[in-house]
Amino acid sequence: MTDNGIGLSRQEAIDNLGTIARSGTREFFASLTGDQARDANLIGQFGVGFYSSFIVADKVTVESRRAGLPAAEAIRWESDGSGEFSIESIERAERGTRITLHLRAASTDPDEGGPDSSDLLSGWRLRSIVRKYSDHISLPIRMRKDDASDGEWEMVNQASALWTRSKSDIDEEQYREFYKHLTNDNDAPLAWTHNRVEGRSEYTQLLYLPSRAPFDLWDRQRRRGIRLYVRRVFIMDDAEQLMPVYLRFVKGVVDSADLPLNVSREILQESRDVRAIREGSTKRVLSMLDDLAENRPDDYKTFWSQFGQVLKEGMGEDFGNQERLAKLLRFASTATAAGEQTVSLADYVSRMKEGQDKVYYVTADSDSAARSSPHLEVFRRKEVEVLLLTDQVDEWMLSFLNEFDGKALVSVSRGGLDLGALQDAEEKAKVEETARDFADLVAQIKASLGDRVKDVRVTDRLTDSPSCLVSDEGDISGTLERLLKQSGQKAPERKPILEINPMHPLVARLKTETADADGWANLLFDQAQLAEGTQLADPAGFVKRLNDMLLAMATR
Repeated sequence: MTDNGIGLSRQEAIDNLGTIARSGTREFFASLTGDQARDANLIGQFGVGFYSSFIVADKVTVESRRAGLPAAEAIRWESDGSGEFSIESIERAERGTRITLHLRAASTDPDEGGPDSSDLLSGWRLRSIVRKYSDHISLPIRMRKDDASDGEWEMVNQASALWTRSKSDIDEEQYREFYKHLTNDNDAPLAWTHNRVEGRSEYTQLLYLPSRAPFDLWDRQRRRGIRLYVRRVFIMDDAEQLMPVYLRFVKGVVDSADLPLNVSREILQESRDVRAIREGSTKRVLSMLDDLAENRPDDYKTFWSQFGQVLKEGMGEDFGNQERLAKLLRFASTATAAGEQTVSLADYVSRMKEGQDKVYYVTADSDSAARSSPHLEVFRRKEVEVLLLTDQVDEWMLSFLNEFDGKALVSVSRGGLDLGALQDAEEKAKVEETARDFADLVAQIKASLGDRVKDVRVTDRLTDSPSCLVSDEGDISGTLERLLKQSGQKAPERKPILEINPMHPLVARLKTETADADGWANLLFDQAQLAEGTQLADPAGFVKRLNDMLLAMATR
């Protein structure tokens, strides 16, 4: 390896190469002041990087001539890494330094020598190392072409970093091409943000939003993250500490001027500079999403379809940005077409009916199940919009999302129905009167079902269905119970409340039906379970009861 730099004198070689952990670069940097120190593009700090050569070499030869000295005062320094070195004067016509590594050969004796390093003689191997770690340093690195008979040289690194250039000097096509080079993704990114941050921490960030989710997006254990550079030198390509887990889809680079070159994952976890980079990068990404949602709704719709469920994780992971994240959430609702998650909480609040003071939602296993839920019947009758939450992460997210813009989020399948000002005094009085009329039937059904239910009561939330199940305040929902069981986890014991529709013909007949009252009660309960998506504990028993009822009615 040869350069045409300033070179070394005899004393400098003794002082700097002959002493481990002595950094000539650091001493030179310490002598600089003002603009010189700020503009210096120096990376050595510890005086140990040179000695890493002995990992692959059993002898290292350094030939150097310091600029300004005559050719006869060049030096040759040699060492086998055992603790001693030799130095002699040589003739060298040009200034600069040449380092020769005498690579280790594979040893047949496991107690001698190191691993075989002959792969470093491969041009392809050397090029891949240079392009991985030194592609963006400012100095050009050249190698002789493998197939060139005349010894022609070619540059193997880019010797420039796009992110270090001014934004005004970079066009959109260059940003897109760099994204493809960085990620090997042939699809163009949806958006990007490019910023240089100065102050407590100094770093440059170039962050992209992909347009398509990777196949392993849901593998939270897989290491992924932003590519980290320190003063253009590549450090690692999955520095997950630089971005929260719920933004794991973001691609890009962060180039720090403050982190040490020997940074490790442990140092990243404890570094104050890293925390500052993480906070700043998170805010930049959320600002990018804000802009996308406000000014490019079609692109934001594409983003949400790919990464929306992951973004919802942030409600429980990033409490400092909960309010911003809540504005970015999108849901399906009874006012949208099937399967479309396009309604923001701000949209919902702007469309609330006069007198409505709550944001209503229902959770279900699928969009079709949510839209056909019996809990929506009274809201359809009153033309009140209800959000439809069908993603698996929704139940967990709702434990952190209790209100928006001062409006409480209320499940239509939990607790007693409270429509507030949407229900007038006459309707409330009618419900209370009906409850008294059906008190005997309610007591009978409750006795028939026993400990299968927590309670039985009359409701006005139903218009077409005879019954439905609701969870009591403080209990988990039926949807969450099913999700826990499907994932193999033990779900807390849940006893639902059975609500019956007194206006339904089946319930009205049951009020006067004396024969097989237990069968009718269990039939109502099983129907309500099926309507909410719960698997019956005894499907065969349900079918038998239903057939018996049909036969009994057919023979009358």
